[in-house]
Amino acid sequence: MIIGVPREIKVHEYRVGLVPAGARELVDRGHQVVVQAGAGLGVGLSDQAYLDVGAEIVDSAADVFEQADMVVKVKEPQPREIKYIREGQVIFTYLHLAPDPQLTRSLIERNCVAIACETVTGARGGLPLLAPMSEVAGRMAVQVGAHHLEKEQGGKGVLLSGVPGVLPANVVIIGGGVSGGNAARMALGQQARVTVIDNDIAKLDELDRLYGRELDTLYSTADHIEEAVARADLVIGCVLRPGASAPKLVTRDMVRKMGNDGVLVDVAIDQGGCFETSRPTTHADPVYEEEGCIHYCVTNMPGAVARTSTFALTNATIRFVLDIAEKGYRRALAEDPHLRDGLNLAFGKVTHKGVAHSLEHHFTAPQEALGL
Repeated sequence: MIIGVPREIKVHEYRVGLVPAGARELVDRGHQVVVQAGAGLGVGLSDQAYLDVGAEIVDSAADVFEQADMVVKVKEPQPREIKYIREGQVIFTYLHLAPDPQLTRSLIERNCVAIACETVTGARGGLPLLAPMSEVAGRMAVQVGAHHLEKEQGGKGVLLSGVPGVLPANVVIIGGGVSGGNAARMALGQQARVTVIDNDIAKLDELDRLYGRELDTLYSTADHIEEAVARADLVIGCVLRPGASAPKLVTRDMVRKMGNDGVLVDVAIDQGGCFETSRPTTHADPVYEEEGCIHYCVTNMPGAVARTSTFALTNATIRFVLDIAEKGYRRALAEDPHLRDGLNLAFGKVTHKGVAHSLEHHFTAPQEALGL
């Protein structure tokens, strides 16, 4: 199989879909890897590093898409990339289709086979390809939140840890999964007062066993969210419904009551965001003020720490890429139900229930769409 790796073109996106070590694994098994010139430079990976493991360097994204049977990316295809996608071509990347009907329509028209990293499931549960980026985003959320609480950034001028004689900041984390758990770990490490809200008692129990009295936990109800947000200095949204749009758990009225230069970081923005006042931003222009609060809603947060994120991503994805390359996508999807959970679109059909529900689109079972 020919595997293509284009250079990412989303605003301030420096990650690359495959590192040289991953390319070597494919080449050693007899596959061809085609990498766009400069694709790895944003994370310190030279074209020569790819050449040294047997990959081929080509000039343009058009060349990559033209040659590749499977394109391995990081972020969703951008408008000027979509025209290169061929019928039956496998696109393996983070797609986040639920909040983006226009992208979904465009990919449906291309009749490609679109596998979304964020909905591939694991044999032990969870989302193994989303997890490393969720870890990064959760940890980053506290970092960027603390920064924007600084007065010169427009915040209220609060130090997360406080100092002797001055109370620490109140940090509220909505969602206790991978990103929320990592956000809690970082916020506690900075000695903030931290509350995690979730509707899964098992997750709250796990966090309680890990952190004990250092961490406050609340079951997710509208009352609890409203009360916690009202007293928070920093709110981090880490809600996830695999493949589907995130629920708007923090209303505009709640944000208004928080007010006073508080900071909200919406890690769930890739799936539409869990704050009613959220709208997507970029690393070039990451924040805006709404209802008296600063909102950080960057849709590719891990891109800010691109090198760490890139290596973590290849570690997670390479076994699935190898499986598709070795078996072909039809057999790989037929044999692996967890990879099949990642199939969002196939030959013009929406093949993930969460995406179909969010976009009010007809759902077609993967087996039917692929003729398995």
